[in-house]
Amino acid sequence: MPTGSEDFDAFYTATAKRLVATVYAVTGDLAEAEDAVQEAYVRAWQRWDRLAREGDPLPWVRTVAVRLAISTWRRTRNRVRAHFRHGPPTEVPGLSVDRVALVGALGELSVEQRQAVVLHHLLDLPVEEVAREAGVSNGAVRTRLHRARKILGERLAETIVTAGRVEGVHHG
Repeated sequence: MPTGSEDFDAFYTATAKRLVATVYAVTGDLAEAEDAVQEAYVRAWQRWDRLAREGDPLPWVRTVAVRLAISTWRRTRNRVRAHFRHGPPTEVPGLSVDRVALVGALGELSVEQRQAVVLHHLLDLPVEEVAREAGVSNGAVRTRLHRARKILGERLAETIVTAGRVEGVHHG
C-alpha cells in the first residue's frame, strides 16, 4: 500500500509539468510560473493528508499556484509589461511559433482575462469551475472570456498577417 509520501510523489510527477505550463500561460513568465507552482506544491505537501482525503487535489494546487503567480505578477507589473512590449524571447525552448504567438497575445489581456482563457480554453474547465477557482461569479467569467476572445482574435489575426508578409506570402 503506498504511503502519503509516495502518493504525493506520484501526484507531483503526473501534474507538475502541465501545471507549470498553465501558470506560464497565465503570467507569461516561466520563472515566476515555476516558483509559484513549486510553492503551491510545498503548501499541498503540508496539507497532503487532508487534500488526499477530500478527493482530487489538483484544483486546490492549481488555484494556489495561479493566485501566487498573480500576486507576484501584480507586484512586478511594470517588468512584465516591458517584457511584452519588447516581445517574447526570440527562442522559447519547446514552444512552436504558434504557441509563442499565443503567449504574446495572452500578454495583451488583463491577468483576470488570461486566467479565464487558460483555465477554460486550454484546460477545458467549465465556466463554473473557472469561477470557483478565480473566486468570481459565472457571469464575470463569461464577460472576461468574451472580452479576451475579442482581443485575442484581433491580436492573432495581426500576427498571421505579419507572418504572411514576412514569409513573402501574398493573398489575393
